[in-house]
Amino acid sequence: MVPTYDQMGDWLEEIAEEFPDSFFRDLDGGIQLERSSCPDPDFPPGEMWIMGEYCHDSLGRYIILYYGSFAELLQEEDEEGWKDEIFTTVAHEFTHHMEETAGLHSLDDRDAEFLREALEDYAD
Repeated sequence: MVPTYDQMGDWLEEIAEEFPDSFFRDLDGGIQLERSSCPDPDFPPGEMWIMGEYCHDSLGRYIILYYGSFAELLQEEDEEGWKDEIFTTVAHEFTHHMEETAGLHSLDDRDAEFLREALEDYAD
């Protein structure tokens, strides 16, 4: 099943409310839902999708989730599968946010290692 963009937005709002207010400290742009997908440019087309990103730029600090990427990967999932992936992605991006504000980067390092290993698998 692929819910509408608006339905995913409703689920995202519900899920975001489950996180403590302290997680939102200094997240001045909040959590945004983009309609587009975000294929990872380092992989062959359609092989790796970016579900969300933590951003810290001239617009501030914010989290983006890509509806199109969820739709690409979760076509066969039911509502519960979608909600689980939304929760997991938001939690992951909050971890980036909290680590960055604390001057830590262990999740960045783990993500880089995961991507390095995935790229090696595609090269084989």
